[in-house]
Amino acid sequence: MKTVMCFGTFDIVHLGHLNYFQQAKHHGDYLIVVVARDKTKQQQQKPILFNEQERLTLLKQLKVIDEVVLGYPHNHYRIIQEKKPDILCLGYDHQISAKDLQHHLAQLGLHPKIIRLKPYKPKKHKSTHLKTKILHSS
Repeated sequence: MKTVMCFGTFDIVHLGHLNYFQQAKHHGDYLIVVVARDKTKQQQQKPILFNEQERLTLLKQLKVIDEVVLGYPHNHYRIIQEKKPDILCLGYDHQISAKDLQHHLAQLGLHPKIIRLKPYKPKKHKSTHLKTKILHSS
């Protein structure tokens, strides 16, 4: 059984996220989704609409996802060390390079395959665009 892990904030779940989960699940048998912590988003000075528990609860309802967990705000690699996935799926817009991530994980004795997933209508289904529309329409 191959375990796949993907990451994100998932503040406003939309079709782009569903496509991301489907693409990730296609690469394995068991999908773990790591939800960014509120503290991490605050450190990045990124606003959030729904707190980490609300986001966690929502994602647990999606059938495509087998397990939803919270990340660690001070050590983003810890959850990877704990779960030891076979494959890590990065979104098309994740800032870290696959090469840098692979190098750092290798230093921790971890060697998952890293796959950069394709965007799904990024001009329409991107959280930052959707948040802007929502916040400016009210």
